[in-house]
Amino acid sequence: MYDELELDLVGDRKTALFFIISDTDATFNFLVSMAYTQLFNLLCERADDKYGGRLPVHVRCLIDEAANIGQIPNLEKLMATIRSREISACLVLQAQSQLKALYKDNMDTIIGNCDSSLFLGGKEETTLKSWSSLLGKETIDMYNTSVTKGNQESHGQNFQKLGKDLMSMDELAVMDGGKCLLQVRGVRPFLSKKYDITKHPNYHLLSDYNEKNAFDIEKFLSTRLHVLPGEMYQNYVITAEELKEQPA
Repeated sequence: MYDELELDLVGDRKTALFFIISDTDATFNFLVSMAYTQLFNLLCERADDKYGGRLPVHVRCLIDEAANIGQIPNLEKLMATIRSREISACLVLQAQSQLKALYKDNMDTIIGNCDSSLFLGGKEETTLKSWSSLLGKETIDMYNTSVTKGNQESHGQNFQKLGKDLMSMDELAVMDGGKCLLQVRGVRPFLSKKYDITKHPNYHLLSDYNEKNAFDIEKFLSTRLHVLPGEMYQNYVITAEELKEQPA
């Protein structure tokens, strides 16, 4: 009956909006895909029409399990255009093959429009091959010796410089679980330790630290209509006598 999400105002003020769906039942996954489409369209229009092209508050979309919420129409185009409006999207995937299955030939365009890529580990072949190629090669020195024995013994030495993958697919597959690879646009990829979340200054505010910190969404849900100034509504007056006439 009325709009309580106010998707077009997400970029006007600090807002946290959660789309929570079932891990096993995909019946309503299409709703999340529709919501993202509507969100991007409304925010881009508002940025252009009201704020001269850039929203006052940056909107960051953390799309976990991006391959399991259904296809977001024209995502390959949106990834290239929303950045200029102060909107960014972080796609979280188990493997790149999931993105390939969902967006077909547009997968490379989507990945290419991401300024940074983070590899936390895995063994899916497409992902490993992509990262091995992304890391590039290193130069190694190759030293060979040879000995030929006969009437006259001879010795030989050979020096060569060769190129070797910085990390091969098999090395990536067995990478330490405490390490990750990060590639940022304009910077060479580098190996780093994963951040220990227990050392974060706000860790004590999480439910992992104390169950009392768990977020109770039921306290914030309300079906009451919030009347906004300037909007038109139909008003109905029901008397006590009319309520008594209603069947039990």
